[in-house]
Amino acid sequence: MSRHVWMRWVTDVPLADAVRDATAALTAAGVPTPAVDAQLLAAHLLGVSRGELAAMLFGTAVAPNGYADVVARRASREPLQHITGVAYFRHLELAVGKGVFVPRPETETVVQLGIDVLTRLHQKRGDGATLVAVDLGTGSGAIAAAMATEVPNCQVYAVELSEDAYPWATKNLAGTGVVLIHGDMRDAFSELDGTVDVVVSNPPYIPSGAIPRDVEVALHDPHMALYGGGADGMEVPKAATATAARLLRPGGFFVMEHAEVQAAQMADLLQGTGHWEMICTHRDLTGRERATSGIRC
Repeated sequence: MSRHVWMRWVTDVPLADAVRDATAALTAAGVPTPAVDAQLLAAHLLGVSRGELAAMLFGTAVAPNGYADVVARRASREPLQHITGVAYFRHLELAVGKGVFVPRPETETVVQLGIDVLTRLHQKRGDGATLVAVDLGTGSGAIAAAMATEVPNCQVYAVELSEDAYPWATKNLAGTGVVLIHGDMRDAFSELDGTVDVVVSNPPYIPSGAIPRDVEVALHDPHMALYGGGADGMEVPKAATATAARLLRPGGFFVMEHAEVQAAQMADLLQGTGHWEMICTHRDLTGRERATSGIRC
């Protein structure tokens, strides 16, 4: 009997041994960050921080009940965030699970572009002015919550079409002041036409025939949040671009995330509409071209 299976029935396995064995199991399963995930799973079950867990590994603590089971789930490539129920995005702790796209670190750099513009506008207009921002296809609510909580006097609006994702956004945006609607970005917020300062979007953009490289994404993220429509994946990005052009005031800022191989397509899309100037491609922290922005003419 393997040590992994044996751990299911023994309750006094030293914590350090259990985490070491879990790391080995996750490594064998091809999990990208096996040591980190093994520690986070243990910390989750013990109700402690990862820092507190590190101290416990040098003591006499034993593995928590159910640890082998959650390690087995992670080894099957179920997302860590689905197991713990939590995803971290910038300073936020978001509730996530089946049916909602797990926010990724690269999106943090995309929303930063929007926050930078909003921050400059706040400084220019003063504390008495209210800024307006929109998140198209909010998913978990990550982008909208970041803008609402990091920029003073910013009224944020968000829209989500998926019936599965909308409840997660509702939960995560509660208390933030974000106006959330369940609907299609194509006709959302017509009452704001021509008045919005910043629009940020991380729309579905994967081409219909493509398979995501990350196993967790391919197996567990909802297809509605991944595939942009059409052979090139550009149908939803085109819709987001059209809605942004409708909502933004002249001089308003739009930024949209995309795959690194779509940078030229996105720049051509914005250029071709005639609605945008100062079109710019932005790289993420790994140097990949992951977002395109424009200023509304």
